[in-house]
Amino acid sequence: MVSSQIKFTVFGLVQGVGFRYFVARNAISMGLRGYVRNEYDGTVSGVAIGNPASIDKLKSLLQAGPSRSKVEKVIFEDYSGEDNFVTFEIH
Repeated sequence: MVSSQIKFTVFGLVQGVGFRYFVARNAISMGLRGYVRNEYDGTVSGVAIGNPASIDKLKSLLQAGPSRSKVEKVIFEDYSGEDNFVTFEIH
C-alpha cells in the first residue's frame, strides 16, 4: 500500500477554536494515522500518514480550518520519522 507522510504547522487563530478536534475528526474519517497538537507559540502542528488522496484532502482542510478559525498559512514538510501510529490522536 502506498502511503504519504507529512508534517504540518498551521499559523493564525488556530487555538481555542476547535482546530485540533476538526483535524482529528476529519483525519480519522479518512483513515489517516498520526497526531495533532497545540504548540506554545500559538500554532497547531501534527503528522499525518495515509493514502496520498486523503493526505491531499487533509491539506486542503488544514488551509481552510473550522469556521471559527482564521488560518494565515500552513507549512507542509515531508515526514520521515517513525510510523508507530495506530490511529489519529489529539496530543
